[in-house]
Amino acid sequence: MSTRIVFLKGHGTENDFVIVPDPDNSVELSPAAVAALCDRRAGIGGDGLLHVVRSAAHPEARHLAAEAEWFMDYRNGDGSVAEMCGNGVRVFARYLQHAGHATEGDLAVATRGGVKTVHIAKDGDITVGMGRALLPEGDVTVSVGERSWPARNVNMGNPHAVAFVADLAHAGDLFTPPPYHPAAAYPDGVNVEFVADRGPRHVAMRVHERGAGETRSCGTGACAVAVAAARRDGVDPAVTGTPATYTVDLPGGTLVITEHPDGEIEMTGPAVLVAEGEISAEWLENAVRRRA
Repeated sequence: MSTRIVFLKGHGTENDFVIVPDPDNSVELSPAAVAALCDRRAGIGGDGLLHVVRSAAHPEARHLAAEAEWFMDYRNGDGSVAEMCGNGVRVFARYLQHAGHATEGDLAVATRGGVKTVHIAKDGDITVGMGRALLPEGDVTVSVGERSWPARNVNMGNPHAVAFVADLAHAGDLFTPPPYHPAAAYPDGVNVEFVADRGPRHVAMRVHERGAGETRSCGTGACAVAVAAARRDGVDPAVTGTPATYTVDLPGGTLVITEHPDGEIEMTGPAVLVAEGEISAEWLENAVRRRA
């Protein structure tokens, strides 16, 4: 393990991340190491970790190197690997801008969920092309305590179950994953969103992210919620030929989600870097050893 490991800390609508720049993919980041770094008491603290690697240097992204120079090797706070993180992509792009690898305008970011198009605006907001939503068939139910709700199955490169509720407090504490049925709908687990209406094309949500618990924000979750709300409202841009925009309030801030007639979904919101420094390699090795 390198004796000098640089890190930054950032957040997108308070969905926060440890950022580890590693262009040559030389830093070993085991699940235990990631969990230690994301530990809010004994580590740096974060909902997840953004491992910044050149696509050509990572075995999972080499095939995307011609399309995107940089690969977002995203990990959940418990060390597990995830396909995508919408807020993470914005923070990832902000880091690339900070480091001089990107400027205002457009860039491409490789993820396990495919290559994402990103636009860094002059006003500071970042828009991410999140791809198209898949809407798998089949009924899904999520539960909290004695309450149960039907949920919309939405896949944004990662799986979501979107339930509309009268009161966001009905979601409970979201410390543990809300039970869902049938189990076969999500063999690798699921992000569960609870959604309440706030006005025309304006909703609020809370989310349990698999591998992280309740987070202050979830970008792919906000996209899934906007699509589920649109379909519930009888709105389908592919049919109307008109983009549909929803404002989504999260505990950590607000995201604006637009679904276009071709199915492409764009997410716009802030991304902030708050600190940078160095990780003690000795501490990290000891922390990993304790978790072994």
